[in-house]
Amino acid sequence: MNKITIFSVLAIILSLPIINAQEKIHPPGVVINHIPQSTGKYIGSPSICILSNGDYVASHDEFGPKSTEFRSAITHIFTSSDKGITWRKISTIDGQFWSNLFYHNNALYIIGTNKHHGNFIIRKSTDRGRTWTIPYDNKQGLILEGEYHTAPVPVLIHKGRIWRAAEYATAKSTKWGERYSALLLSIPENADLLDAKNWTRSNHLPFDSTYLNGHFKAWLEGNAVATKDGRVVDILRVHTSDLQEEYCAIVDVEKDGKRVNFDKNNFFEMPGASKKFMIRYDEKTDKYWAIVNYVDDEYKGKSKASSLRNKAVFISSKNLKEWIKERDLLFHPDHLKHAFQYIDWLFDRDDIVFVSRTAYDDEEGGAKAAHDANYLTFHRIKNFRNK
Repeated sequence: MNKITIFSVLAIILSLPIINAQEKIHPPGVVINHIPQSTGKYIGSPSICILSNGDYVASHDEFGPKSTEFRSAITHIFTSSDKGITWRKISTIDGQFWSNLFYHNNALYIIGTNKHHGNFIIRKSTDRGRTWTIPYDNKQGLILEGEYHTAPVPVLIHKGRIWRAAEYATAKSTKWGERYSALLLSIPENADLLDAKNWTRSNHLPFDSTYLNGHFKAWLEGNAVATKDGRVVDILRVHTSDLQEEYCAIVDVEKDGKRVNFDKNNFFEMPGASKKFMIRYDEKTDKYWAIVNYVDDEYKGKSKASSLRNKAVFISSKNLKEWIKERDLLFHPDHLKHAFQYIDWLFDRDDIVFVSRTAYDDEEGGAKAAHDANYLTFHRIKNFRNK
């Protein structure tokens, strides 16, 4: 198919109330791709990028029992030349997982791993995502060999360097959560991004079961963020055992990027922070913004906070430590088979555009579970700064 069928064109605009999608068989937003659960494959790792000519590029990978995520993962690339109204698939990458897109120095890049807990790699495209380099050695995009974990998280350009968070996945254990150690990668912004020798890998901070009075179970999917005093920090999703409160962890990064440090007091309550989130800074409002999976009071206790992904909310912060809810975005009352999760988003002038790993109804009975998404959807928030 050259054109992706648009099942729904329900753009999220500021003047509209929250979209309650209970009555719709197709999800809100524009459907970029749909993979029914009968395939044994699910949609993961949504990412979006805006090119210099204004076109959008989006991506997602495949996970699930019939996927190749543990051998050589598959990622699909899509493009839109009409601001997200229609989309078409332009390429498929064999050997790309848990990745995000970014545009830098007139080239499109995708960065992540080659498989589930695989090598950390980067690819480059000079034709807007149609063809990609192959990271077959450390001169062509093989940054780190071993077992690494990541997700579509921000690529930060700050003080002449590019910063990207990741997690080393075999420091202490092979058990989920315990295996993840926080680290940061960085490179001079005008260096060859495919050459591994140009990248600096920090030390990694391992799992510590004593954090949060013994409730700590994992930190992962970190955000490289520049603070208002010019420092770089890594802000991580935090998984706990049984707490209803949700926390992020703020890891300090030394100027040269060679070391990261953590004070056990640097956990802060943040709505939705037990799920993957993405933080970006807006100069006009002098605020940090994030789209998160918020848990309403009526859902607390129905499931673990980390599993509740049926509501997407816009939040903001002045200091990265105290967050307020700005407005509701997406919601479905069923939390077991519906989700709007792993949202990746960008500023587009006065708007925000985002893509979601969406679990929703379809002609085959919908998603297998909220976690196992069957749609990649596109959304827009118009004039997001206006109340």
